[in-house]
Amino acid sequence: MDERNDMQQDGGWQPPVVPPEPPKEPGASTDRPVRRKLIRPEREEPEDDRSGKHAAEDERSRRGRGRQSGRRSRLAARSLDGQARGQNGERQGQTRAQSLGQPGQGGARNREEQSQARHGQAGSQNREQHGQSQPADKQPIPASIDELKPLLEREAGLNTSFDVVLREMTFGGRRTALFYMNGLVNSAELTEVLKRLSYLTAEDLDTDALKLFFETYVPAVQVTKTDVFDDMLDSVFAGCAALFVDRERAALIIDAKMFPDRTPEEPSLERVVRGSRDGFIETLMTNVSLIRRRLRDKDLRYELIRVGARTKTDVCIAYIRDIADPELVEEVKRKIGHVNVYGLPLADKQLEETTVNRGWHPYPLVRYSERPDVVAAQLLEGSVAVLTDTTPSVMMLPTTFFDLTQHAEENRQTPFIGTYLRWVRYIGIFFSLFLLPLWFLLVLKPELKPPQLDFLGPQQMGRIPLFLQFVLAEIGVDLMRMAAVHTPSPLSTAMSLIAAILIGDIAVKTGLFNNEVILYMAIAAIGMFATPNYELGLANRIVRLALIIAVAIFGIPGFVVGTALFVVLLACTRSFNRPYLWPFIPFDGRSLAALLIRPPELQNKKRNPLLKPQQLDRLPDTQKNR
Repeated sequence: MDERNDMQQDGGWQPPVVPPEPPKEPGASTDRPVRRKLIRPEREEPEDDRSGKHAAEDERSRRGRGRQSGRRSRLAARSLDGQARGQNGERQGQTRAQSLGQPGQGGARNREEQSQARHGQAGSQNREQHGQSQPADKQPIPASIDELKPLLEREAGLNTSFDVVLREMTFGGRRTALFYMNGLVNSAELTEVLKRLSYLTAEDLDTDALKLFFETYVPAVQVTKTDVFDDMLDSVFAGCAALFVDRERAALIIDAKMFPDRTPEEPSLERVVRGSRDGFIETLMTNVSLIRRRLRDKDLRYELIRVGARTKTDVCIAYIRDIADPELVEEVKRKIGHVNVYGLPLADKQLEETTVNRGWHPYPLVRYSERPDVVAAQLLEGSVAVLTDTTPSVMMLPTTFFDLTQHAEENRQTPFIGTYLRWVRYIGIFFSLFLLPLWFLLVLKPELKPPQLDFLGPQQMGRIPLFLQFVLAEIGVDLMRMAAVHTPSPLSTAMSLIAAILIGDIAVKTGLFNNEVILYMAIAAIGMFATPNYELGLANRIVRLALIIAVAIFGIPGFVVGTALFVVLLACTRSFNRPYLWPFIPFDGRSLAALLIRPPELQNKKRNPLLKPQQLDRLPDTQKNR
């Protein structure tokens, strides 16, 4: 036989099905044509009938019979050099998919798969067509501890990283191994677990030892079972411990976390005269507990998402189910779930940039807080809070420009005093934005000053132009601010004396700076420091510097156009599809009045309509009827 017939003998090519008939000529198979039409068999045929059918097919081919019965599906002939393999594979795959479920065809399908493998066709596609299972993406846990140890050495750094621990012991005649990260677990709790297991005997265990450990013998509060190696590693790296039992293809995950943390203390950026002194810390579970302590609501929900291919940072989405807008909750979860980065070592700020603020926008689109009472109050309004592990800051979504100007101190005082403090803060923010550009404009255009303001303006110019004085003063204030952050507390007083006396006073006396420039620059800096939101104060400083440059170059048109562009920029900005300048643009009189005047608690009956809460009424029915 030729090479084609050799393939027939070893099962690589399936002969067509025809009624058996004796061969006409013994050597008829030597001059068969190269290409021909083949008919797929419908059932397994005995081996002794195949040779006769081969010869019959050779005779039929030599006589020019090119087609068989039309009631059977046709397959394109394949040449020995493998031409048209893709088209043939597709047609054969369709035919095999249609023939699934017919009895007696298991052997034929196997021979077809071998033939397709010879001709270079994808085996995975064939297995899908035949309903065969694909290889699992996740690696299972080995049944033997001897197989587990080299796997842990390769994947988790066992015997390489000093904090990776595998404790082997025997309980009740069964080998066990406890795998954990030293420094992330509570050693006392794990010791109690091992002490309880040490009392086991061989009579206490049966063939399903892992089930007995899980249901009876492990004295831990939170225990789960997993059979996936990657899930086990993620849990151990998050602070849990994994207990392996020899000859069991699963592990028990014991929650015994104990992270290095600090005691909750009052945040330095949100201090109040009266109120709670606790604040968030770098541990997610502690932060969640601080909120739950203030909101004992059955509808408060915490949903956990892991972000980062390497860091696997825990991100918690907090909201009240029957108050928060469901579309807002789903949008927050969708954006966080679509974050595709290696990790979030800088925690919340990186998460913000990857979900909310993707460009060069200077203004913050989320509100940060380190106070549990502020976050609890915003959750009651219908906001969504995002807590990130390893950071004390909590994001509250969505937010507006006026939300960033609120402070907890206003609600700790009476409504009248709270309104006064709010207006003082608004004036300080206004001065931080427009005081220096307006004064600079009046100095450059003295004809714009009314008679009552003739005293404004320098009596004598300094040796440095006014524009450079403003720029140098801005840079000097930023340098002092950064120096205050990086200077140890015992030296901060000395640094303040150096900045105020040596630099400021000497610069004025030598004629380098004008007195009024230093005065108005100090007022603007105080207004910036009075801004509750740190990111908002920095963004206002950039806008102030841009307005000063516009006034220096274009004069009055520069100030007008610059201010208009500033308002347009904020009006076009949206935070989770909410307008940033609401309730000013678009205008909402009732909500704007609630921002300008701090109302008494029982008179503030409606929630913020911008958040689209499911329950617009703030007070229960019993309070509304009083």
